[in-house]
Amino acid sequence: MRPNRCRARTRSAARRPSRPDRHPHPHPRGENMSEIAIRDDRAAGRLEAYAGDEVVGHIEYFVLESPGRALVPVHTIVEPAHEGKGIAGSLARELYVMSAREGVPVAPLCPYVVKWAARHPDEAPAADPELLSAAEAWLAAHPGRF
Repeated sequence: MRPNRCRARTRSAARRPSRPDRHPHPHPRGENMSEIAIRDDRAAGRLEAYAGDEVVGHIEYFVLESPGRALVPVHTIVEPAHEGKGIAGSLARELYVMSAREGVPVAPLCPYVVKWAARHPDEAPAADPELLSAAEAWLAAHPGRF
């Protein structure tokens, strides 16, 4: 079994108890999700959600090259003021859309993305165990990266 490397979390997570059973609300509240733009900053390894010019959430990831190419999400973070609006789920969905467009699989190490993928098997193909093992080994070899 893989260790939990992250949870969908917010910047204020240290100030309140963790709620691993909590899932983002499936429908946006407050702002319209059409006002949220998602951009890939491949060089920084971040898939970012923007409301206007403000980054309101992101997935930190890396690109695994061996034994095969894969996108590896490590952390999902949503800013506290934007929780419950479906941003984390939109980021996870976009990660899988990117992977399909690029023809590379996702090997999720982020527990939020793992749970999202389990709830959306039609959008998120199961990860290859060999790629998951290689991703875990890469992350262990680069402890300062995330």
